[in-house]
Amino acid sequence: MKLFSGIYNLVLGLFTAGKHLGRHAITIQYPTEKWTMPERSRGIVVLLSDKETGELNCTACLLCVRACPTAAINIEVEKDEKGKRHLKEFTVDNTLCCYCGLCEEACNFAAIKMATKYEFSTFDKKDLIWRKDKLQEMGRDVPYEKPERKKPELKAAAG
Repeated sequence: MKLFSGIYNLVLGLFTAGKHLGRHAITIQYPTEKWTMPERSRGIVVLLSDKETGELNCTACLLCVRACPTAAINIEVEKDEKGKRHLKEFTVDNTLCCYCGLCEEACNFAAIKMATKYEFSTFDKKDLIWRKDKLQEMGRDVPYEKPERKKPELKAAAG
């Protein structure tokens, strides 16, 4: 009985393999071929900067910090004599990040984006805590459109 069951399963397996024999392979040979993620995919968090000046778009408004459900984003801010905030340090802990994209949605200044990159494995957990320079470097080639701010229209006083 076991012999017939084994032969049946062997023939069934060969039939399944033969059914797919002439078709185009859909697998990717990973290290040599890399899959390009779709634009709306959520990869790693990166900081975006102005393409001409190289200056970060971040205004240190802390909206992304408040939106992060896992507290993976940490921002240190310093104020100048006029009271305006300036970004001192921006840190993302990729061991805590759940890649939800809420930080990107909360940002009003096109400063943070979920990039379509997925290769950042390491042997040491400390290497997954990225500071401002690394985040900016990873975001240099990420395409984005800077949102245009519309000034509110003042309604003429009816009178």
